Amino acid sequence: MQGWFKLHRELFETDLWHDVSTFRLFLYLISQASHRDGVKTKGIELKRGQYIRSYRKLADDLSYKEGRGYKKYSLSTIKSCVNKLIESERVNVQETEVGTLFTIVNYAKYQDLESDSEETPNTQNEEVRTNAELTPNEVRTNPEQEQELKNLRNKELKNTTTTTAPENPVQLFEKLLCRLSPNQSHSLFQWVDDFEGKTEIVNEAITIADNKNKRYYGFVEYLLKEWANNKLTTIDRVRAFEQEKFNKLKVKPYQRKGVIRTEKLPDWFEEQDDKVQETSKQPVDDISRKKAELAETLKKLKAGGLVSGDSV
Repeated sequence: MQGWFKLHRELFETDLWHDVSTFRLFLYLISQASHRDGVKTKGIELKRGQYIRSYRKLADDLSYKEGRGYKKYSLSTIKSCVNKLIESERVNVQETEVGTLFTIVNYAKYQDLESDSEETPNTQNEEVRTNAELTPNEVRTNPEQEQELKNLRNKELKNTTTTTAPENPVQLFEKLLCRLSPNQSHSLFQWVDDFEGKTEIVNEAITIADNKNKRYYGFVEYLLKEWANNKLTTIDRVRAFEQEKFNKLKVKPYQRKGVIRTEKLPDWFEEQDDKVQETSKQPVDDISRKKAELAETLKKLKAGGLVSGDSV
């Protein structure tokens, strides 16, 4: 459904304005209703102000964003809202084989244009004003106005051709990394909102994940959380932040050369070592002492003539 539709100011002065779900449903039905007779849909010819849709599809149509995901009304809520519109004589319904046929009551009240003979205060004032009272912009000739419009179009066309819109982040993610679930897709668009609509920042996280071969959503979200926590709001600041991280990884820790660190042993260890050494020396001292005693004994025997020198 394309084009525009009108709203009567009366809608904002009724209880309907304070019932968010019912108000949204009524606006949606008006916006989707056929603006003329004879429009065919699903084999049914619609009249002006009619729209055919199932309750389940309406629940999908009226889904809304909350946090990083989407929520939708239950079927019971949709039916309750429809009943309110019926009771307030704003909508009539008729069940068909292909869905519920909604008819907007007094559709012309909301959508008919005012008659040509009806004059608003603004148009009346325009008629009584003379050329002398008009501003310089208002007294310009038609060729001048057409030339200005042409210049504006050329300017818009130039801006459109010289600037390239960032690629859709979901499409870029699935092209470079992997498929996304519906919740992940919604979350990715929520990150775009968190960065004030700067799609290039989200795309930068996807590109980094591709370069690092981190082909999963968690790594991309990790980068986005890190940037958000550091309040990086532009693509230049994001790239400078990542470059700084890269530089820190390249620098090796400084090591002093030629210095050997020695540990001082505790006093109890040295005392214990002295005891071990004394214990290990004791057998050697005993042997020396016994040799000396034996030599002294032999010397005494020789002096007494009890032992000859050849027998020793």
